[in-house]
Amino acid sequence: MAKKERQRQLVKALEEDPFLTDEEMAKRCRVSIQTIRLDRMELGIPELRERIKHMAENNFDGVRSLSLEEVIGEVVDIQLDQSGISMLEIKKEHVFARNQIARGHYLFAQANSLAVAIVDAEVALTGSAGIRFVRPVRLGEKCLAFAKVITNGPSRLQINVQTKVNGEVVFQGVFDVYRTDEEGQ
Repeated sequence: MAKKERQRQLVKALEEDPFLTDEEMAKRCRVSIQTIRLDRMELGIPELRERIKHMAENNFDGVRSLSLEEVIGEVVDIQLDQSGISMLEIKKEHVFARNQIARGHYLFAQANSLAVAIVDAEVALTGSAGIRFVRPVRLGEKCLAFAKVITNGPSRLQINVQTKVNGEVVFQGVFDVYRTDEEGQ
């Protein structure tokens, strides 16, 4: 693949999924990681951590219903009562030792906490959830959860969350989240 074409594909891929790693891009383009890093530098594209930090700084409404530390994963984008994105890298403490597959409750917790975090209220609680695990997630994979409000009522929101690894859906959930601005109301 010619350099110009590879760089065009790199830019396009990162526009579609800004969380792609150099390693993932190297596999897609069938070149070395160093080649991708050189292409990024030449194009002025920052490394993954800087891209995430930049997105978080520029696309962030203040979370009201939780503290950021209570959200499972790293919050990248929050638009209250609309949408949100979080990233969770599956580490050793998230997997079963025997097979290196992520424990399901971590994927659920990432999706559920993101759904609650996008609610514009002082108190937001999950009333129910319909979930589906699509495929196992393994040690080292990066889970991107995308939350989007489906229905927005005065006291209840319905939020769809899809978690993806390398663009492939691995978890889906629809969460009914109830809200109030004062406890007990």
